[in-house]
Amino acid sequence: MRRKVAPDSSAMAAGGGGGGATEAEQAQLSTAIRNGEDLGPFARRAFASGRPEALLSSLRHVARSKEVEIEDVCKAHYQDFMGAVDDLRSLLSDVDSLKPALADSNAALQSTVGPLLASLDAYLEARSVADNLTAAIRAARLCSRLFALLARANEHLAADRLYLALRAIAAAERDLLPAAPHPTIRRMLVSVIPALHAHVERKIFKEFSDWMVQIRVASRHLGQTAIERASAACQRQAEEQGIRSGSTVAAAIFRNHPYSLRLKDEEDDWSGDDSDDLAAAVADAEASILDLTPLYRAHHIHATLGLEERFRRYYFENRKLQLTSDFQVSSLTPFLESHQIFFAQIVGFFIVEDRILRTGGGLIAPPDVDALWEIAITKMVSVLEDQFSRMQTANHFLLIKDYVSLLGVTLHRYCYSVDPLLDVLSKQRDKYHDLLLSDCRRQVSETLAADKFEQMLMKTEYEYSMNVLSFQIQTSDITPAFPYVASFSSSVPDLCGICGSFIKDSISFMSHGGQLDIYPIVKKYLERLLGEVIDGSILCLIKSGGLGVSQAMQVAANMVVLEQACNFLFRHAAQLSGIPLRIAEKVRRGFPLKKSRTATEELLLGLLKKKIDDFMMLTDSISWMADSPPPSGNEYSNEVIIYLETLVSTALQILPIQVLRRMLQGVLTYISNTIMGLFLSDTVKRFNLNAVMGIDVDLKRIESFADDQSDLFTDSDDFVANELKLALLEARQLVNLLLCNNPENFLNPVIRERSYNKLNYKKVITVTEKFRESSVRLFGTFGTRACAPPGISMELIHALLGFPHLGSLGKRIKLALANSLMHYLPSTLRAKCDKRKENPRTDPIVSTP
Repeated sequence: MRRKVAPDSSAMAAGGGGGGATEAEQAQLSTAIRNGEDLGPFARRAFASGRPEALLSSLRHVARSKEVEIEDVCKAHYQDFMGAVDDLRSLLSDVDSLKPALADSNAALQSTVGPLLASLDAYLEARSVADNLTAAIRAARLCSRLFALLARANEHLAADRLYLALRAIAAAERDLLPAAPHPTIRRMLVSVIPALHAHVERKIFKEFSDWMVQIRVASRHLGQTAIERASAACQRQAEEQGIRSGSTVAAAIFRNHPYSLRLKDEEDDWSGDDSDDLAAAVADAEASILDLTPLYRAHHIHATLGLEERFRRYYFENRKLQLTSDFQVSSLTPFLESHQIFFAQIVGFFIVEDRILRTGGGLIAPPDVDALWEIAITKMVSVLEDQFSRMQTANHFLLIKDYVSLLGVTLHRYCYSVDPLLDVLSKQRDKYHDLLLSDCRRQVSETLAADKFEQMLMKTEYEYSMNVLSFQIQTSDITPAFPYVASFSSSVPDLCGICGSFIKDSISFMSHGGQLDIYPIVKKYLERLLGEVIDGSILCLIKSGGLGVSQAMQVAANMVVLEQACNFLFRHAAQLSGIPLRIAEKVRRGFPLKKSRTATEELLLGLLKKKIDDFMMLTDSISWMADSPPPSGNEYSNEVIIYLETLVSTALQILPIQVLRRMLQGVLTYISNTIMGLFLSDTVKRFNLNAVMGIDVDLKRIESFADDQSDLFTDSDDFVANELKLALLEARQLVNLLLCNNPENFLNPVIRERSYNKLNYKKVITVTEKFRESSVRLFGTFGTRACAPPGISMELIHALLGFPHLGSLGKRIKLALANSLMHYLPSTLRAKCDKRKENPRTDPIVSTP
């Protein structure tokens, strides 16, 4: 090996010093040459600095140093070469001495190894045969396992155990196909395995297609069963809570969370999953129809074949098509007849989907179920809105609403959101109630038309319970003896029954979706029923003019009972709505049938007045200028009193006390006004004291009748003593004034307020104009007074002085009054009075204001 000899640095320094290059430049140049770098930069720098000689001198110095180095290397290698030649010569001598020894050793070895080589050849041949036998046995075993797996796969296929067949084929493909001993067998496997897969796929697909057809029928049956169970559960809870209507309870169930803790010993139809619904459906049908095994098997087989995602898409699309076909509403069948099948099909569809979602091993994802539900809810909303827009019968509304509510309750257990369906029902609330009110209006009209307005006869306790106790319109807590004659006619319980059915139907319609505060809405529509329908129908009946006195009495008696029934109806509505009665009492208004009650009493009073008019026609026989007063009054008073007594005896059996009192007050007031009308009538030109005394006897008899009837009303809270007698006060005061000895007391405001407060001064002047008496005993004192009593109003003065046509007595009263009141009159009136004295005229002193 060549050794590198370092250049002599002292020599380089000496050579470089002679050339004029610095030691640093020479060191750089030497380093660049050793490293094999480009010397161009050194040359350019040397020429640029104008000193190329220094660079040449340095290069020469480097060349000389390399020559010295080469010489040293050659000297060092020469010595080594000579030493190596000497070593070779000594080695040759040793080799010559070893040749004989090696030849002897080789001969000994050949003689020894010959038998061993023969044995080795025999061993290798035996080993090759053993390897061949081992490979043959291994191949035979592989073939045996392969054919066993194929035979097992054939058995599974024959027994329709497709998954086990696929597992056997998969094991053969995975474990034995790569190690197949023969290409023929490998080719056979490569062709048979895909064919087997295709056969399994076709077979399982056929089973799945058959299941898809069967599940539609099964879904309808399952939906009907689930809805029936939901309805039964609602009814059971309604019975437990003491509510006759199950719809109100359905709302409470609806609001419950679908998940709750269920103990082993607890039986709750609402806390489990859909297994109960499926079990109930299977109990009524063949288990194979509701069996989900074909679906799960198809899914598992496709997953085994590596086609799971494709099967999922196929299943979703086909179920979507089935759902779309379920939405087809036949135009040949009324929706009312087909709505149960329509909704039951959808309920069963989504119960099955919920079960598959939870137990199908990822066959369908929650977003896919939500997408199907969105399609279904949108279509159901569209169908409901279309069908509701065509309906004109409230009962049809309610039937469909009840089924939709049960649908919502059922699917709410499976966490499906049914709010859009509830919104549709809420939007139809006004239309439903309008139709319901229309039906009630027809029923009320038929009820009133069929009523003969006679007191209702009840022969059994059952009739009493159904017609009286059911509506809390009894007058006593003691059950009466039968047969029992009620104070009302047959229309009262019928109207109460119509209102009760209205309340029940209204609450039933609005009880969906868990609404808690429905009483204000029920109350509003109940007020419309009472205030618009019933009140309006009774008003039409009254205005028709077909009622007699007894019938009008019965209608008036009915109104009192209906007022009591209305209080019950509002309490009943509050109870069914689930609110305390004290809250309902706070928001309840007054009697909603006030108009018809007022009209009824006005009709009855008008009919009674007509009867009184018939008797008052006998006043034509009164002798107004009789020579002596009639000892027992006038004939009309006898007839009026007989009629009034008959009226009271009859009305006591029909009319309530408070109504009878108002009627008697009205009749007596009318009699008083009629008597006043006799004095004011144009047919009576004049009358004397004897006629007034006869009217006085008539009034006393009628007042005696009023006093006798006052005992009937002493138990009334608002009854005032002599209240009936006060109805005759105006006629009584006029007669008292005509019979008194000091009629001028009428001009005294204190006496007039105390004794003649019901009299109108214009009427008094008109009556006094007709009063004729030969003696001036009665009114002569009017003109003898020196001055008028204090406190006479200017209005009275104007009326008395301005009355246009007076008789001789009236004119004297007028002149005397003017003289006595002269200093009270204004200057203009005083001047007129003075002129009247100077130039008497027939025109009035003071014109009527």
